Formats: sequence, structure tokens, C-alpha cells
Amino acid sequence: MSVLPDPGASRAVLVGTARYEHLEQLPAVSNNLRALERLLCGPLSLQLPAGHVTVVEDPGVAHTVVGAVRQAAAEATDTLIVYFAGHGLVDAQDQLSLALPHTEFGRVETGLPYDWLRQVLLLDSRAERHVVILDCCYSGLALGRMSAQSPLADQAAVEGSFLLAAAAETRTALAPVGQTYTAFTGALLDTLRCGIPGGPALLDLAAVYRHVRLTLEARGHPVPQARDRNSGAQVALGRNHAVLPAAPVPVTPGDTGGRSWPDPCSIRTVTGFFTALADVRVVSGLTHRAVSERSAGRISAGTVSRLLNRSTLPAMWSTTSAYLSACGVPDGQITQWQAVWQQLRAQTTSARAANPGGGEAGRKRAWPGRLPGFRGKRGH
Repeated sequence: MSVLPDPGASRAVLVGTARYEHLEQLPAVSNNLRALERLLCGPLSLQLPAGHVTVVEDPGVAHTVVGAVRQAAAEATDTLIVYFAGHGLVDAQDQLSLALPHTEFGRVETGLPYDWLRQVLLLDSRAERHVVILDCCYSGLALGRMSAQSPLADQAAVEGSFLLAAAAETRTALAPVGQTYTAFTGALLDTLRCGIPGGPALLDLAAVYRHVRLTLEARGHPVPQARDRNSGAQVALGRNHAVLPAAPVPVTPGDTGGRSWPDPCSIRTVTGFFTALADVRVVSGLTHRAVSERSAGRISAGTVSRLLNRSTLPAMWSTTSAYLSACGVPDGQITQWQAVWQQLRAQTTSARAANPGGGEAGRKRAWPGRLPGFRGKRGH
């Protein structure tokens, strides 16, 4: 079952090298980073809070990248996304090395071994799922590392990992001169922005990979490679906007209408609660006014707007219940939503008691991981 990560419990680290001292320049990489950051934080994708996306552009030394990934790995409990764009090189042991601004051919100490990042994911990450996207030459070499059956991999298996590589292990990736983005990342951005006509409701990594591969193959560009482990392909990077209703669709409350509603069992944080709550309206195809009208006067359009723009949980459940019902969410799911609301309120109360002074540190401690009451329902 495909699932959208909880943005409050997820992190992304976007790394790219556009300027090189000894290798060919890749100006499109800078555009890649900015566009992907905006997309991941925006309504067309995961809606990650701005502070949950770290951009590392033209890193001078390898430990800058490793440190950023390690910090994100310590903070994320749902999904961790690691992206790299730039030159990829092959070292003497046929292992992938990610080129940094000062990297030179034949000087292994000037690059970033991909395996260093892999070790962080294996040993230091608290995230349940990992997504690695490599837009570089020879990035397919990393696929073997993800699936290696070594004792270390067996000991520290990366749960729910998915690696998407721009090129096979013997091919170079493509950065067309004069184009805004590199070929691979450009196709990835287009897929997430526009959706896949006739595709699934959620753009999980399996669907994204197939569509990007077909797109690049039709253009005569190098085709990407992928590796899925422990259901990592079920992680969705957004909703399929090509199949969302363009206008309100008549549906009685409680009737799913064939819709793929946000799964309340995947919510872990207050941020995730309100992101999913807003997503309910998007899936319904209803405007704020239409939601109000379908609520039979229980909530106004202004109340809907205020509910979806809150940053703290409402003290009473009635408004949220009326909103979900008016959007057409089935009664059984509304019951699950209420259970999540109760769990989060209990966690909020506990966090305030443990940290009476409040502040950012207190808010971070408030969401240590998944909601225990739904541990068995996620299916991942």
C-alpha cells in the first residue's frame, strides 16, 4: 500500500555540485536543487516544512555532506530523502565516488565515496524509510551496494529503502547544454508537478520510476535504474495531480467515491495532521464554500479555512469531525482520525508537562516517533 510520509517526521538533504575546478561545469545542478527544494516544500509534493529540507550546494569537503545527512538521519523518524546531483566517478575498486568542487581524476581523496553516505543510513538513521536519488554518471554502481548481502547489511538492514539512479553503472548521465535542468531531474520534476495521466492516486516511487524511465527512453536519453528494498517503492512523493478532480464531484458523506483518502494511520506529528487534513479537501475536489454547504451549516467557509491553517490542535473534536464528514470521508476513517487527534493531544500535554518553558526544543521532543496506537496498522 502506497503511503505519503508525515512531513513533520521526515527530512530531505539535497546535495549538488555545479561548479568544478578540474571537471566540466554543470550549471543546471544549481537549478535542480532550487526546484526540488521548492517542490518538496510545496503543495504539489510532500509539503515538508522549510526547516526540514537542507540544501548543500558546492560543498568544499566531504564531511560537510556527511554531517548534513547524519543530522537529518537523527531527526527523521518517518522518511529520509537524500539527493545528489553532479559528476560521478569510479574509483580503483569500481566503487562510486561523488565529485565535489575540488575533485580531480585519479585523486580518490578529493571525492565523496557513496559508501560513506550508505553507512550513515545503515548505522545512524532513525528513519523508517530511506529514499536515495542520484543524478550523476555511473550512479547505477550504487545499486549493488544497496543490495549487498554482507554481514553488515544483514546486521543493520535499511528498512524501506529505495534507490533511484540516473544512469546504469557503465553509462554517463546527461546534462544537456542550455537546458534548465539535467535530463533526469527535469523528467522527475515534470512527473511530480504534472502527474501521470491514468496513473495511481499516489505517485509512489515505483510509479515515478516507471514513468521517468519511459519518458527518458522516448527522448533517447540514458535510462534510470532503481533498487527497492523492504517496500521502499511504496513511499509516495506526492499525489498524482493528473487524476485529481478538477471540480467538486457529487458524493454523499461516507461514500468514498473511489478516492484515495489520506491515511490517518500514517500521521505521527501535528504538522502531519494538518497537512493530511488539508489533503482531504484536495482529494474531495471541494472548495471551502462547498465543504461548508455540505456540512448543513455546522461549519462556515471561514471556519474551514481557519481549521486548515492552524498550527495547534483544536481543543474540541466536533469541527474536525464535521469537516471530514462534509468532505465525504467514510465514518470508519473518521473514527481513526479522532483516535489520532486524541493521541497527539495526549503527547502534546505530556510534552508541555516535561518542558514547561516551551520553545523549539520542547516541540521537537514532543514527537519522538510513530503513534504507538497505530504501530500494527501501517503495514510497513
